[in-house]
Amino acid sequence: MKPIRSFLFVPGNKESMLDKAANAGADALILDLEDSVPPAEKLAARELVARKIPELIAQGQRVWVRVNRTAHIYDLDDILAVVQPGVEGIYISKPWGPEDVHMASCMIAEAEARQNMEIGSIGLIPLLETARSMQLCYEIAMIPRVTGIVGATAKNADVGRALKYVWTPEGRESEYMKSRVVMAARAAGKMPIGGIWQQIKDLEGLAKSSAFDRQLGMAGELALHPMQVETINRAYTPTAEDVAFYQGMIDALDAAMAQGRASVMYDGEHIDIAHVKTARDIIALAKEYAA
Repeated sequence: MKPIRSFLFVPGNKESMLDKAANAGADALILDLEDSVPPAEKLAARELVARKIPELIAQGQRVWVRVNRTAHIYDLDDILAVVQPGVEGIYISKPWGPEDVHMASCMIAEAEARQNMEIGSIGLIPLLETARSMQLCYEIAMIPRVTGIVGATAKNADVGRALKYVWTPEGRESEYMKSRVVMAARAAGKMPIGGIWQQIKDLEGLAKSSAFDRQLGMAGELALHPMQVETINRAYTPTAEDVAFYQGMIDALDAAMAQGRASVMYDGEHIDIAHVKTARDIIALAKEYAA
């Protein structure tokens, strides 16, 4: 699956926002049926999102949908409505642990079967918002349908309430939790996803927060508003300077190898084959985003 830097939430009850989202520049959209939709509008939102999905896919959008949770399970009617050909996956909120994610996966499989779709074709990304799900993040990441796990923090939101920490812009209080999510996701071969920066107009703060998540190893993050997308995409995209630096590293080692050496000094640093493997990964990532 092509990497995703930015997942943009779009309220599922706002047709004008759904129409505008296609021009936001996000790598993927999350059409939201959950927290951004008032309870009285959830049924209408489900119908609207189900109708809009083919339209957005036809415009080349990568579409995910966040479904509701009922008292005991995830909303099967939501899942049946939005599992359609071309949809990339489903987001679920607040799983208690792996058992909830397994249950959601089975519900999606039922929807795939009813649509005569290949079983397993729809991805699943859980938002880890309970302390138990964060403790069991590796077990969740290892579930086959799961393509990524979210370790997002927002001021006064679910994660902070679950862990009882006090939010700061610097994020020290959530660093351990995010690092656990990164380790679990990478060990399972899945995407670690960060965010959220809810101070919408503070793009400087967002840039710092995104850079920090990227330093921790996140692959991308959640966006709450279209104006955040460019800043997030920039944070997760290797710069032209990065590409030039790492290409120079590759060239330097290639020249050393031609002389029978497997290491060389480059820009004042000792580098060898391991460093060049990293350099090749970064250049490949830059090419993915340029395509």
